[in-house]
Amino acid sequence: MEQVRSSPADRSWTFLTNHARVLTEIVRDPGARVRDIAAAIGITERAAQNIVTDLERAGYITRTRVGRRTRYSVDASRPFRHPADADHQIEGLLSLFRDDHPPGQERPDGDPDRRATSLPS
Repeated sequence: MEQVRSSPADRSWTFLTNHARVLTEIVRDPGARVRDIAAAIGITERAAQNIVTDLERAGYITRTRVGRRTRYSVDASRPFRHPADADHQIEGLLSLFRDDHPPGQERPDGDPDRRATSLPS
């Protein structure tokens, strides 16, 4: 199947919000730095920090300090926020973006895998 690439002019909207993108990055790497999350999704560090704060306040993530680093856990049983989707848990969305290969092995893009293989509870 041919992959469709979009030009910058075609990128005026996306299917996922930056909040969803930050959440999926946290699921992929619960030990990621905010700087790395921001770079991965193409937003500023400040925007990423604000989104992490939003997600924490709403109960979707929990931050834990481990030495000098922060580790995140995601409550995948939380519902979507929009009333039309509130009868669904975010676990379904997050599972679409979860890496399904063993940790420490190469991902299809050739980078070593540091990401979680299951959804943290």
